Amino acid sequence: MHDVRTDLRACELFAGLDEAALELLAATARPHEVPAGAMLYTQGSSRHACFVVVEGQAEILRGRHDEAERLAVLGPGDALGEGSFLHASLHTTSARALTPLALLVLERHAVRTALAANGAAAVEVLSRVALAISRRLQYASSGPVGRDKAYASGATRVEHDLLGDRDVPADALYGVQTLRAVENFPISGVHLSHFPTLVRALAMVKQAAARANLGLGLLDGEVASAIDRACQEIVDGRHHGHFVVDAVQGGAGTSTNMNANEVIANRALELLGARRGDYARCHPNNQVNLSQSTNDVYPTALRIATVLSLRSLTAALEKLRAALAAKGDEFGGVVKMGRTQLQDAVPMTMGQEFTAFAVTTGEDIARLRETARLFLEVNMGGTAIGTGINADPHYPVLVVEHLRRITGLDVVLAENLVEATPDTGAFVMFSGVLKRTAVKLSKLCNDLRLLSSGPRCGLAEINLPAMQPGSSIMPGKVNPVIPEVVNQVAFQVIGNDLTITLAAEAGQLQLNVMEPIIAFALFQSLQMLTAAVNTLTARCIRGITANAQRCRELVERSIGIVTAVVPALGYERAGEIAKEALETGKPVREIILAAGLLSGAELDELLSPEAMTRPRPLAPRGPAA
Repeated sequence: MHDVRTDLRACELFAGLDEAALELLAATARPHEVPAGAMLYTQGSSRHACFVVVEGQAEILRGRHDEAERLAVLGPGDALGEGSFLHASLHTTSARALTPLALLVLERHAVRTALAANGAAAVEVLSRVALAISRRLQYASSGPVGRDKAYASGATRVEHDLLGDRDVPADALYGVQTLRAVENFPISGVHLSHFPTLVRALAMVKQAAARANLGLGLLDGEVASAIDRACQEIVDGRHHGHFVVDAVQGGAGTSTNMNANEVIANRALELLGARRGDYARCHPNNQVNLSQSTNDVYPTALRIATVLSLRSLTAALEKLRAALAAKGDEFGGVVKMGRTQLQDAVPMTMGQEFTAFAVTTGEDIARLRETARLFLEVNMGGTAIGTGINADPHYPVLVVEHLRRITGLDVVLAENLVEATPDTGAFVMFSGVLKRTAVKLSKLCNDLRLLSSGPRCGLAEINLPAMQPGSSIMPGKVNPVIPEVVNQVAFQVIGNDLTITLAAEAGQLQLNVMEPIIAFALFQSLQMLTAAVNTLTARCIRGITANAQRCRELVERSIGIVTAVVPALGYERAGEIAKEALETGKPVREIILAAGLLSGAELDELLSPEAMTRPRPLAPRGPAA
């Protein structure tokens, strides 16, 4: 059985507390075990306790049910739900056991009651909780991050680089080169941490490099282990708040690479029992970046992150495809008018219309997956320009083998590393397919807006779910806001495709220095499109209903149904009937019956939904009269 005080001391939140405060907390702590898959709390539930992980792993999720996104994986020494000590508001995330968990549960009421007896302990504990929450909020900020904004502590440490000494926040995992990059590139306000899949991919590349260097005897075993563990923590979603460099930057991604090197080095130093910034044992360049260059690390990480990010988009598109197919089945018996050039064409079923939407979505999924395979070829080991300078001859093959195991992807080494290093053609092709997907989604949303137009003076064939009042001046107006936002995301993706194309064209000689803007545009497109598709599915498609009677009335009033009698009457006579219907406003059926051209039974057969909405054998017809 674990000693409760020892377990509390191992938690960063409570490390260094004086004995009196620690004793108060220990008296309230309740050991608890939960099986894998169990929920510790759910998004929207009341905060009632803080959980300290003693053994096992838990994942933090945002979102509900099958749309939940993993934010982080927490392990021994981590605290969850510490905000319960401050107030009993609702959880903004969910926590689930990934493995069987051994926990300490500190109930809100019991802790607050215990702290009420010791003012100094209460101030210390609640200050730590407030600081932890404050930092988390600051990391999540979308504005530029400088040391004063990102860290509450005013303490600093001195670090040195080529340009001299600088004061770096003492509690920052990043170092001096990252600090300079933060100051140099206050461009987009979008930090690397905004793209968590890219941060994880960077850590995967560094982890593979550490394992390869260990295997080649180039890296001390203890240091390699610490680097490996630090990388795994980042892969699990921890320390992302220290990836503070702006995604749009000069230097071909060097600032991104150094941000990763410094975070990993400083976390590895902590695991080795050393202080942050004390690089004698583990240096960002000498150990973490060993056998590497930005010019093979950065493009490799971009490729891996793209493939991993695509999983979220294709999962969203699969849900959309399934929802559209379900509506195709639901609306199979609703007969309506098809339209070409916004004019009446021939009848169809609404089921056919929505099934077509589902099929085209499935095609997009297939094209995206096919094109993404181009990213499985990487240039690791090429270092600066592809010649492999400062890397062991066996390193390229070995590092790619490790990368394959770590990522679970079929990564292969490029045939020619000099060619592969500046080549961004895969990004151009993939962005083009992403644009195609956005264009087709936008067309789908155009159709939904048109089909739902009204409710009294438009087509009004379908009803979109009412999501919010639509006007500040017109009572009762409800707008198609979900398709509208998807349209706008599509426009952004189309613009990003042009940015990627221009950046790829701007490469020169042995390197393309414009890869950061390619990364920014590509991951923005992937994130926004994934969010838009999930929103479209959940908040629009699944709630669509059909106005079957309205559709039937439009079919019966349309002259388009005259096409169905062409096999019986011929094109010219059918054209005369259509002309008369337009001039007189009489229904096609009424004109044919009045002229005695066909019997009621014959018309019923020709104008039946079965005859008008699918092929069937045609009877031979003699020459026109």
